[in-house]
Amino acid sequence: GRLNADNARFLLLAVLIVLYMLCGAAVFSAIELPTEREAKERWEERLENFTRRHNLSRAELRHFLREYEEASVAGIRVDDIRPRWDFTGAFYFVGTVVSTIGFGMTTPATVGGKIFLIFYGLIGCAGTILFFNLFLERLITVIAYVMKSCHERQLRRKGVLPHNGRRGSGSSEVDSLAGWKPSVYYVMLILCVASLIISCCASAMYTPIEGWSYFDSLYFCFVAFSTIGFGDLVSSQNVRYESQGLYRFGNFVFILMGVCCIYSLFNVISIVIKQSINWILKKLACKCCHRCQRRLFRSRRNVVMPGNVRSRRNISIETDGVNESDTDGRRLSGEMISMKDFLASNKVSLAIMQKQLSETANGYPRQISSNSKQNGFSGGVGALAIMNNRLAETSVDR
Repeated sequence: GRLNADNARFLLLAVLIVLYMLCGAAVFSAIELPTEREAKERWEERLENFTRRHNLSRAELRHFLREYEEASVAGIRVDDIRPRWDFTGAFYFVGTVVSTIGFGMTTPATVGGKIFLIFYGLIGCAGTILFFNLFLERLITVIAYVMKSCHERQLRRKGVLPHNGRRGSGSSEVDSLAGWKPSVYYVMLILCVASLIISCCASAMYTPIEGWSYFDSLYFCFVAFSTIGFGDLVSSQNVRYESQGLYRFGNFVFILMGVCCIYSLFNVISIVIKQSINWILKKLACKCCHRCQRRLFRSRRNVVMPGNVRSRRNISIETDGVNESDTDGRRLSGEMISMKDFLASNKVSLAIMQKQLSETANGYPRQISSNSKQNGFSGGVGALAIMNNRLAETSVDR
C-alpha cells in the first residue's frame, strides 16, 4: 500500500543518510585529525616556553586564557574590529538569523536578547523559507515562459503562427504555461550555473577587500550560501573598508542571491534523490512479486493498457515533486493505469459518464455477461461503471 511504500522510502533514506554521515566522518577525521594533533603539540610547546620565560605557573596562565575565551564570546578581539551590536552589526546579525546561516561570531549575551531571539527567529526563519520557496516557483515560471516564447518564435519563423498573434492575459496565460514546465534536470543545471557565477563574482569581491585567498573566498561563499555558517570566515567584520557602504550593500545582495539559488538547488536535488530512492526500491523488490504483478495486471484479458504513457525522461519538475499518488506509482511501474489515463486514452466524454449514471440510477444498468461475472467485474456508478464494463469487454473470450 501507499503507507508501506512511504515507510520503505523513509527507512531507506534514513539508512543512506547515516551511511553518508559515517563516510563523511571517516574522511574528515583522516584529513583533519593529524593537523589538529600537530597544532596541539605546537601550542603546548609555546605554553611551556612562555611560562618558563616569564616565571608563571601553568594554572595562572590557563586561568587568564579562560577569561580571554569568555571575552571573545562577548565579541572582544585582540585586533580592532567594529562594534558587534551597533545598528549595522545588529542588522547583519538578524540577517544571519532569518536566513538560518548563524555564523556564531555574534550571539546575544543577555537573557532578554535570548528570549527575544527565540520568538524573532521562529517567525523570521519561517517567512524566509517561504520566500525561498516562492523564489523557486517564480524561477520555474520564468523558465517556462522563456521556453514557450522561444517555441512560438520558431513557429512564427516557419509561418505556422501569425506575427501579430497576441497572448492571453491573466489566468489564461498562466494556464498556457502548464505544459511548458521544465525538466527537473534542466532546472538543476540552471541553478548550478547561477550559483557558480554568483560565487565566483562574490569571491572576486571578497578576495581583495577581506584579504582572503580566492579559494577561501569560494569556501566562504558555499558555507554562507548553503546556510551552514561555520563562522571561521565572516565578511564585513573589519572597522573600516574602502567604499564601506557600497561593499556592505554588495555583500548583502550576494548573500541574498546566493542563498536563494543554493536553497532552491537543494530542493531540486532532493527531488533527484527521491527518484533515485524510488529506483533503488524498485530494484530491491522481490522478483517473484514482479512476476505476480505482470500476471495480474499485464494480462491482455483483464487489463486496459494506456494509449499514451508519458516517458519518464520528460517528466517536468512539478510532476517530479508531486508524484506521490498510487496511480502515479502504478503508471510508472507499468501496472494498471489510473482512471485519469483511462479516460484520456479512450476519450470518454462527460456525456457518456452522465448517461451511465442515469442508467444506473434508474435501475437499467448495462447487462454484464457471465464471463465478466466470473472474472469479478460488476457494475458500478459513473466512471467506475465505465471501467468495469470496459474490463468486461476485454475479458470476453474471442
